Amino acid sequence: MQRWRGYDAAPGGWGRSVVTIGVFDGVHKGHQATIGHAVTRARELGVRSVVVTFDPHPAEVVRPGSHPAVLTEPARKAELIEALGVDALCVVPFTPEFSRLPAEAFVHDILVEHLHATLVVVGDNFRFGHRAAGDVALLERLGRAFGFAVEGAPLVAEAGTVFSSTYIRACVAAGDVAAAAAALGRPHRVEGVVVRGDQRGRELGYPTANLLTHRYTAVPADGVYAARLIRRGHPEPLAAAVSVGTNPTFSGRERRVEAYALDFSGDLYGERLALDFVAHLREQRKYDAIEPLLAQIAEDVERTRRVLG
Repeated sequence: MQRWRGYDAAPGGWGRSVVTIGVFDGVHKGHQATIGHAVTRARELGVRSVVVTFDPHPAEVVRPGSHPAVLTEPARKAELIEALGVDALCVVPFTPEFSRLPAEAFVHDILVEHLHATLVVVGDNFRFGHRAAGDVALLERLGRAFGFAVEGAPLVAEAGTVFSSTYIRACVAAGDVAAAAAALGRPHRVEGVVVRGDQRGRELGYPTANLLTHRYTAVPADGVYAARLIRRGHPEPLAAAVSVGTNPTFSGRERRVEAYALDFSGDLYGERLALDFVAHLREQRKYDAIEPLLAQIAEDVERTRRVLG
């Protein structure tokens, strides 16, 4: 898959293409259906497929301070999109200037001038241009003028629930990682670099990897979880019991993500790890003594082992 930073980075000889546009945070089942439809249509038409997305999230530029929790970091999002068979990923820097681009100019500059769209695939709720003035109906009218077709991709739902990034963020924020996984089609992932903490886990016999995550990462609600820990360069994940929260037993104030890797001995400091959250085990609790805390940790570890098989 080719990767471009900015639509003007598209090669000069780039031919006709099928284009789909969106933030695609999470690359959830709905996104997969839209992107997959674009890939299929491109192959049928004998042209290449292009996914156009944005960085940073448009909400942060349009309404500073409103950046939503991020379900997939840029590198992970690119990996997931590539796995769907896309030919090119175009990441458009979403700047204040770009946010003021009129809908008609958006279509002409990106879809016509640089990507030579023969077909554009978008969700039914797609909006574009300054103040989100453009909708699917306008895109269809402009398509007739510029010579490209438009196909809408219906929203994906199961059991009456429409899958969206907003819905998945709400699931993660509530600690319902099972519902998030059902909508994503895979476990929700949190990534970060292992940094030194208080060393308290090591003192208790359960050394943990303290993850420093990106400020906007969608971290699950406080509690204890069963997760799979992924290390770069290591094909097999490790089972991990993960604590999210402030460690109230020791009057902690800083919210942390700490993972205890089962059956592992070694140094993870400085490594960039990923945690795939599989199941919520319990809420966070405060204990009055070390003994009941140790007993609970032992139970958490055994439950993690059972959940992850």
